Amino acid sequence: MSDVDKIDELVKKYNQLKKEISKVIVGQEAVVDQILISVFSGGHALLVGVPGLAKTLMVQTVSKTLGLDFKRIQFTPDLMPSDIIGAEILNEKREFKFIKGPIFANIVLADEINRTPPKTQAALLEAMQEKTVTVAGKNWPLSKPYFVLATQNPIEQEGTYPLPEAQLDRFMFSIHLDYPSFQEEVDVVKSTTQEHSKSVNPLFNAQQIIDFQNLIRRIPVPDNVVEYAVKLVSKTRPKGDNAPELVKSYVDWGAGPRASQNLILAAKAHAAINGKYSPDIENVKFVAYGILCHRVVKNYKAEAEGYTEEKIIKELL
Repeated sequence: MSDVDKIDELVKKYNQLKKEISKVIVGQEAVVDQILISVFSGGHALLVGVPGLAKTLMVQTVSKTLGLDFKRIQFTPDLMPSDIIGAEILNEKREFKFIKGPIFANIVLADEINRTPPKTQAALLEAMQEKTVTVAGKNWPLSKPYFVLATQNPIEQEGTYPLPEAQLDRFMFSIHLDYPSFQEEVDVVKSTTQEHSKSVNPLFNAQQIIDFQNLIRRIPVPDNVVEYAVKLVSKTRPKGDNAPELVKSYVDWGAGPRASQNLILAAKAHAAINGKYSPDIENVKFVAYGILCHRVVKNYKAEAEGYTEEKIIKELL
């Protein structure tokens, strides 16, 4: 089967997947698209929104339809790194035995990740980047495919710890959830206050997802698209040669090279799920907000003048 046929097959499966997810999740099309793009690109996603917007339900539904092993970690202020990674215990033979923590799954839901202190947040860093965990000097590989889908409440809320920049940079997408529209909320209330709850069927398995991830990496990208992505990222760096006046005035730190890599990978995935055999600049623009906004650190002047990260990226595009 050629790669062209495989992309056609991916489009068909993707549309079935969206249909299956919509049985449980009303609306939020762009959010579901970005989560699935990060899955097919092999990246992690951070969902940001106030409580009650079905962030957790969305991640659970996606993992069910993808047919993957799923574990949920509820982040709390007293959670310890060993509660996530696992720990060595002394068994009856007086030998140390490693008991795996919930991080050993295909999809890990890090629920309310910013309600735990930085020490515990950092327990995810190695897993997210290297897809391995080190305990007592021994390296444990994680099962493939591996994704961290985290949910976060807005920073302004009570009892939250901001995620460090190094951790934020590990997330391919930061996805903002808004309140549903009036009609969507009516549909949500109707569907969730009845006796029967809807369930979804798995449409993929782990090997199929790995095959599609490899397919997306093989998709060719024109040089002008790569140059556009790299130039866009370099414009976010206030000390760079390409930085416009807006960035020099309002931004403290810009995005690093990982953002350029993620822009191209996500653009490839976005092109593939829309039946295109190679990405163009429009695909890069579609994924730019979710990939760049959490990597741009604005300064106090931007704060004072009401400049958001979204507004800065919009001007750059």
